[in-house]
Amino acid sequence: MRGIVSVGGYIPYHRLDRREITALFAKGGGRGTRAVASYDEDTTTMGVAAARNALASWHGRGSQAAGGSCCDDLWFVTSSPAYLEKTNATAIHAALRFAPQVGALDFGGAVRSGIGSLRTALVGTGTTLVVAADTRDGMATSLDEATVGDAAAAVVVGDQDVIAEYLGHGVATDEILDRWCLPGARRSRTWEQRHGEVSYARLLRSAWQSALDATGLKADDIDRLAVTGVNIRAIRRNTRLFGPASGKRIDDFADTIGNTATAHPALLLTSAIESAGPGEIIALVAAADGVEVVMLRTTEAIGAYRAEAPLAEQIKTGAPIDYGTFLSWRDMVTVEPPNRPPPNRPSASAGYRRRHWKFGFVGSRDRSSAMVHLPPARVSEKGGAVDDMEPVPMAGTTGAIVSFTVDRLVYSPSPPVVFAIVDFDGGGRSPLELTDVLPCDVAVGGRVEPTFRRLFTADGIHNYFWKVRPVLGSNEAAASAVDPDAQGA
Repeated sequence: MRGIVSVGGYIPYHRLDRREITALFAKGGGRGTRAVASYDEDTTTMGVAAARNALASWHGRGSQAAGGSCCDDLWFVTSSPAYLEKTNATAIHAALRFAPQVGALDFGGAVRSGIGSLRTALVGTGTTLVVAADTRDGMATSLDEATVGDAAAAVVVGDQDVIAEYLGHGVATDEILDRWCLPGARRSRTWEQRHGEVSYARLLRSAWQSALDATGLKADDIDRLAVTGVNIRAIRRNTRLFGPASGKRIDDFADTIGNTATAHPALLLTSAIESAGPGEIIALVAAADGVEVVMLRTTEAIGAYRAEAPLAEQIKTGAPIDYGTFLSWRDMVTVEPPNRPPPNRPSASAGYRRRHWKFGFVGSRDRSSAMVHLPPARVSEKGGAVDDMEPVPMAGTTGAIVSFTVDRLVYSPSPPVVFAIVDFDGGGRSPLELTDVLPCDVAVGGRVEPTFRRLFTADGIHNYFWKVRPVLGSNEAAASAVDPDAQGA
């Protein structure tokens, strides 16, 4: 049986209230919120987060998936890559500590590659981790600015531990000048949406009927319908084409996250699977330069499936970001930087020598004293043993803040910067930068977890490393424990 083994989504912590756009410009905006990637996030870092969630959910079911060879291939797809020419999937590969024999490939910059890579994996062989991520932009007050969003999703496709069996698909392709972006341009452009509304109607009808014919299903057999596309009007006006299945359409996150383009099919699939029971038929429809329809049926194994970070919880735990900060992060306005020189470009050779620490966040443990060293060391701080260390992966380990500093002078795209000394559970202490938190919310004793981020970019080189972020729901309790005023004293 071939199908979906595990899924995982990642929604950035920050949310922009669309009403702030209207408040500033007296036009644009709308209702609801959109997800916003932080200044230290890009599609690669978000892809790592989604992949870690998917793999953690798989490992948590007691499968044999643990270790660096759990997958045969890693495919990464985005319309907004951090690099061109250089493979972005290799950074995700390194952060996940995959074995060298696991392939890592980027799937092109077209939005359709999101659903296309997933379908290709489903009709293929072996175990493939498909990761999709996008950061979306639009000119101020534009429809894109208000309706798009940033997110990532990951899907493990294989033949064992299947929670959703692949049944078949339907495809309809045509050349439509609907949305495009020239190489080097920051934002995509669109044609009149009425053109796409008419063009996609025929393609939606054709692909939908092909999928029903291929699987022997009827429209009223569908339990959950997930529909997405780059032309919002075309989707809204043509939903009726799915017949009785139209009434089974799941939330497309338009009011909470926004349309995440390349990542959206996998994100909606993740949502459908996280809430589905055994024996349910899921239809996934994606319209971009044509239409792809994928049919799946959940198995009995889904009863034991537990999502590592359910999308519903991630949506509820987001925090607001003001419109000015959003514009600054997107380089649409220029604010005065800290009065410090920007960092030098990172060294390729030094980064390669320390790649297990830099990308995998792997420390070392002295075999004689059991002391954990962060970063890894050759000589033990306790006992002085030399080259008697074993690797200790720390990316999945939580810790507590023992001290912190708020630095308002250090160079940063979004000052101030909070640096913390973190004691990790089971041993190991390291100074790390905090992210996804306001300085006023940081407290000694606060619980934190590692997250893969981009420290800075210099001379066109992204300097990736690990920061820590609060474990959601834990810092309030920590603040009460260390602050008498918080306890009503």
